[in-house]
Amino acid sequence: MLSICDLDFSYRDKKVLHDINLDMDKGHIIALLGCNGVGKSTLMKCICGMLTPQKGSVCIDDKGIASMSRREIAKKIGYVPQNSLMPHMSVFDCILLGRRPHMELSPSDKDLDIVSDMIEQMGLAEVSLKYTDQISGGQYQKVQIARALVQQPDYLILDEPTSALDIANAHRTLGMIYDMVAERDMTTIMSMHDINLAVHYSDLFIFMADGRIEAFGGKEIITSELIEKTYGIKCKVVDVDGMLMVVPEPKVNR
Repeated sequence: MLSICDLDFSYRDKKVLHDINLDMDKGHIIALLGCNGVGKSTLMKCICGMLTPQKGSVCIDDKGIASMSRREIAKKIGYVPQNSLMPHMSVFDCILLGRRPHMELSPSDKDLDIVSDMIEQMGLAEVSLKYTDQISGGQYQKVQIARALVQQPDYLILDEPTSALDIANAHRTLGMIYDMVAERDMTTIMSMHDINLAVHYSDLFIFMADGRIEAFGGKEIITSELIEKTYGIKCKVVDVDGMLMVVPEPKVNR
């Protein structure tokens, strides 16, 4: 279980996160939703141990992140930030970096096989020998996700994982993550701006506003009232062939 208890975080004198409390079991895809600037990325960095909260704690299986080494954390958590510069190396070698928490001095045959399999699954075989500055933005984002997945973590933290992907690659990538969560009993937490894409692949939802948790739960919490409170827009939540869909109300008649 991933537990966040009474967590506060500030950048200097600006408080960004207020009294965050969450308990998340394994085996879920959790969508982190909210407007820009409400603290989603900051919360993710606190979960990964990249930022130290002024108050409160983050625990994995009852062990505090603050007491764990970077190597220990990397075995438990795979993190893909919103914007990340990758080293000037081949796609294959860049993804192989994700195996470092499990390696000694050099990669084993198992490490190489895991990377090769992931490259195939992510549809990156044709660019595996290209340098990371020679590939498209969407391919670059898939490389980052692949690097986190080969860590084989218990928890996968993705900050806007589909922002550079077209609709086909977004569904393909999230579908693969969906299957891995079921297969490995892994938990994925992903911040997203496309609510309908989040609803399609997630089973739990965290809504944030002004650095606070507005709501946490399953699809039953998704209402037009919650969307308006979180985003400040009026909308309808409708059922389309058994799938929830959020439809914003137009401001003008066309």
